[in-house]
Amino acid sequence: MQAHPSASVFHTVGWLEALRRTYSYEPVVFTTSSPTSELRDGLAFCYVRSWLTGKRLVSLPFSDHCEPLYESIEELDFLVRYLQTALDHKELKYLEVRPISGNFREMAGGTDFQSTGSYFLHKIDLRSSLDELFRQFNKDSVQRRIRRAERAGLVERCGRSKELLKDFFGLLVLTRSRHHVPPQPYIWFRNLIDSMGDSLEIRVAYQDDIPIASILTLRFRETVYFKYGCSNSVFNKLGATPLLLWRAIEGAKSFGAKEFDMGRTDENNAGLISFKDKWSHARQPLHYWRFPPSLNGGGWKVRMAKQILAKMPDRLLTATGNLIYRHIG
Repeated sequence: MQAHPSASVFHTVGWLEALRRTYSYEPVVFTTSSPTSELRDGLAFCYVRSWLTGKRLVSLPFSDHCEPLYESIEELDFLVRYLQTALDHKELKYLEVRPISGNFREMAGGTDFQSTGSYFLHKIDLRSSLDELFRQFNKDSVQRRIRRAERAGLVERCGRSKELLKDFFGLLVLTRSRHHVPPQPYIWFRNLIDSMGDSLEIRVAYQDDIPIASILTLRFRETVYFKYGCSNSVFNKLGATPLLLWRAIEGAKSFGAKEFDMGRTDENNAGLISFKDKWSHARQPLHYWRFPPSLNGGGWKVRMAKQILAKMPDRLLTATGNLIYRHIG
């Protein structure tokens, strides 16, 4: 299926294997292809079976987007309608899809899907030269911060070693605690490294051997994906994160990549949207869709959870992440 022209890194065997190893999700593809032929279309899902949040089909958990892969509107419509009728038989609460296409519901025959999340997706077109790309970025928030980081003599290390993963995860815990959100389990990143191989890179910036910022990127075909970023806010003035992103863009160009996917941003996260806008003017809406529509809104549950998490000490917040992530995919 990852051979389909619209496939992304989230359709790859490596990504699905990391989800299976970490959270015990069962990957499954629904397709119109015959059992004896190669997959030419399909909707990739994971079965999420949780005693806490119920059983459901998600396409795909912890993935910024997962475009349905099809060759005709008729094929997509057939697959969606089959899944809708199969929900009761499989005793599932709902199915969720995360397409890039903004008109998914219309393409799927106007079926009764409900929007359950609204985001923005930023992408950088890498087909220009490095000099032209650099000039396109915001002068104050990007260009000058990169130059400041270079003058500060920050050291960048790149790879997939245990030491880099340890430094990345330490910064991730700091960042997630700052936002009162549990960090993803350490084993998730360990499994990503094992499953994705050299298509995954961790970049860490150091000042005097102190890790101060880090990013994790993935590569598939001609696209590099900025998946995770974290930092020690004490050192933010040094511009380490913009420097790492610029180094990742330089690396992507050296591999012949034509696009840098900066990932999804919640529509209510004004600060992160503003940060990404300074790198890319190509911002597009991203919607997640669920069937059947929920009769009871779950917003109060989210608000209550945030209030509880905001009062947790860092160590308990990390332990909470190890426990709850498999239930919220």
